[in-house]
Amino acid sequence: MIDVPAYQRIVLKLSGEALSGPNGFGIDPEQGAFIARKVHQIVQLGVQVAIVIGGGNLWRGAKGAASGMDQATADHMGMIATVMNGLALQDALQRLEVITRVQTAVQMNAIAEPYIRLRAIRHLEKGRVVIIGAGTGNPYFTTDTAAALRAMEIGANALIKATKVDAVYASDPLTDPNAERFEFLSYIDALNLRVGVLDSTDITLCMDN
Repeated sequence: MIDVPAYQRIVLKLSGEALSGPNGFGIDPEQGAFIARKVHQIVQLGVQVAIVIGGGNLWRGAKGAASGMDQATADHMGMIATVMNGLALQDALQRLEVITRVQTAVQMNAIAEPYIRLRAIRHLEKGRVVIIGAGTGNPYFTTDTAAALRAMEIGANALIKATKVDAVYASDPLTDPNAERFEFLSYIDALNLRVGVLDSTDITLCMDN
């Protein structure tokens, strides 16, 4: 009997730190290879995979803005960082012979395709992994929000966020050993409790759609 995947099409949201080494900065090829192997296993199940990746391992727009940098400039630098991560992950996947396309919300035609919804869907239907970089293409929006937006646009069955912790908590379990662990949260509860795993714009988009 052949197992049928629970989801036909997913959006996987990865933080930039997922590609970093032990110090949490930069791009570690071994980490890229580790993630690529996991994604390859998902693809082999017959699941269509789109990936939205952050850039926090290279640059954080919020940190730049906090130091006095113009917010839009800081965010645009963050968008470029996500594309760098996307190219690194594409290379790791293609080493495993997983056909991959990088699309970006900010045009960089020499290195990646522009994000076009129908083209992304077509790639997924052909079994290709689509890595979507540069967030929404607009400052003031996080890559979490971009992941929710792209999930809706391409008709994904699920948005899955991979983090450094094993569940959703009321506070950061890495700094608070008594943090309450949730088995289930409704969207409205997540908003009211202000859980840090997703921002409020992202949660609201998911709730409304």
